[in-house]
Amino acid sequence: ALTRLGRDGSTKHGVSGRVRERINPVFPMKKYNVGVIGYGWVATAHIPAINATAQAQVTAVYSSRPQNAAELSARHGGKIETFTDLGAMLARKDIHAVSICSFPNQHAAHAIAAAKAGKDIILEKPISLTLADANAVAAAVKAAGVKVCVCFECRFSSQFLSTKAVIDQGLLGKLHYGEVDYYHGIGPWYGQFRWNVRRDGGGTSLLSAGCHAMDALLLCMGSEVESVTSTSVKSASPTFAPYEYDTTSVTLLRFRSGAVGKVASVIDCLQPYYFHTHLVGSEGSLLDNKFHSVRLATNKHKWSELSMKMLDSGDVSDHPYQTQFQAFFDALDAGREMPLTSLADAMASHRACLAADASARENRTIALASWNG
Repeated sequence: ALTRLGRDGSTKHGVSGRVRERINPVFPMKKYNVGVIGYGWVATAHIPAINATAQAQVTAVYSSRPQNAAELSARHGGKIETFTDLGAMLARKDIHAVSICSFPNQHAAHAIAAAKAGKDIILEKPISLTLADANAVAAAVKAAGVKVCVCFECRFSSQFLSTKAVIDQGLLGKLHYGEVDYYHGIGPWYGQFRWNVRRDGGGTSLLSAGCHAMDALLLCMGSEVESVTSTSVKSASPTFAPYEYDTTSVTLLRFRSGAVGKVASVIDCLQPYYFHTHLVGSEGSLLDNKFHSVRLATNKHKWSELSMKMLDSGDVSDHPYQTQFQAFFDALDAGREMPLTSLADAMASHRACLAADASARENRTIALASWNG
């Protein structure tokens, strides 16, 4: 385990050898100083969510574009120091964790640098645009012994916390089929459009955004993916013409449990945002926020409704980051891995996405056990 120094040079260790208490003269009641890597749209959602946790606050921001420290401090509260040299920020002993909000093609390099500097990591999705880079991140994290929270934050949404509770209570029985689909038109009205359209920017429909649906399906099915078969297409709409890759993909999955599933990633639709979920089991079914369960003897001819807040927006300001980040800092306090969205959890979903993209390119089914990218 790594020893961290507080601003006063003192250390206190918990059961895992992690520092349990840090002195911060600006936020005297908070333990973890966080440096943000990349200051764009998603960073403006991460910063208030981190600051709203009980243990952490953002005290530094790295950006390749010079930022005004006084302006950022006033906008986000507290004192924020700005850097244009990532190495200088990572060298600071009084920064204990980083939040990586840079472009997707920079995620891997930034995560590896942060791990080597001994920083715990909040990492926006995707982990990387290639399997080799994702594996390099995993290796660096393991070597450094740092903890990671990957932003598959939909697992912390009301919708999927409620859905998982229904599954865990056995109300659907043994699942044999599941589909989770992501419908969100990412057009010129989004700031990310200018780089998301590039193959070296957004990457693919799944890596750009549909990975949330893939991750949610894996959460619900609770079994390792055995194989994927995927196909893809691009919209004929001139709105989405700038994309360098297919903007809709459909993936069929077979799980080791014997169950099957489907994920559609549609980022070229002209409709309201929709995160579709349909699960079918031996004791009942769930459709979005509705369900039927034989165990509860509900009316088979009419859905029963669950009270939950649905995922109904692609705007990062609506994402459940605060709940997720609170769980991360609680895990750091306890010396545990991040629940639900650890690097290991995220790697399983990420690998399934990358394999699905390879399946679509190569027009073949890919068995994940023997696939190495």
